[in-house]
Formats: sequence, C-alpha cells, structure tokens
Amino acid sequence: MNKKWAPYLLIGLMLLAVIVIKQWRNSPSPAPKPAVTDNNRPNDPASNATDRDRGFDRRVSYLEYSNHAKCRMKCRKISQAEVEEIMLEGKINYTKSDLQNARCPRYAVEGLTRDDQRVRIVYAQCNDKTVVVTVIDLETDFKCDCPGDDDKFKNKK
Repeated sequence: MNKKWAPYLLIGLMLLAVIVIKQWRNSPSPAPKPAVTDNNRPNDPASNATDRDRGFDRRVSYLEYSNHAKCRMKCRKISQAEVEEIMLEGKINYTKSDLQNARCPRYAVEGLTRDDQRVRIVYAQCNDKTVVVTVIDLETDFKCDCPGDDDKFKNKK
C-alpha cells in the first residue's frame, strides 16, 4: 500500500470510531428500577419471584395486622395461619379491591379457611409491608365491637 494513503485511512477509521461511539451512547437503555423492598426483611426464597409494584405480592414475610383486623379475627375465630393461607392460595376479587388507593393498593382476597368459613380478607400492599386491613366472614354475620366499625346507621332518621 502506498504511504500517501495512510493518513486518509487513519482519519477514516477515527471517523468510523466516533460514529459508533455516538450511536452507542444515544441508544435507549432502561432506567434502573427504584428499590421498593426493605433489605432488613427475612430472606425469603420467593424474593426474586414477585415485584411488589406489579400485582399482589403473596409473601407472608411482609405481613402485619391492623388493630381492627386483629379484633375481627378474634371475633370470627380466624387464626393468623388461616389469614396467611388465604393470602397464599385465595382468589383476588377485583370488584371489591381498591388498586387505585392513594396510600397503598388494597386487595380483597377470598377463600375457605380450614374450618370451611368463606372469608374475604383485605390486604393493603405498601412498598415495605402488607397490612391486613379487615377480615370478613361472607356467610355469617358476627356481632363484633371492633375499633373502626362503621356506625353509619346510628344517626339516620
């Protein structure tokens, strides 16, 4: 090859390298996902299987109970093991759920307990925990006096 063409060849290679680098830098890459879970939680084998921002997370390691739910569970004789079992195996009733709740999406999950009670349990799934909001027996009307019970009919005339 003639030495007089060497500078042109070198300039061409440099120009090609600049074009490749510019295209590589401008290529769209997905933004990193924000962390939504608490790393201080117990190590759960299903931890990589569910994204808490995509649907109902059925991991019981995030479960907490509201005072209202504890009272309703006691009144209706529903154990924590049964609440966890419904969480894991129950069916989501989307018509009774509130997925657009401003604080945390609320999932109404229904199923049968070990003693054949048909129940609906409402879970509020926040980023760092899932709170059991209330426990409802769908067949028996228990008379409970729990904090947060609705008195909406007391003042009606």
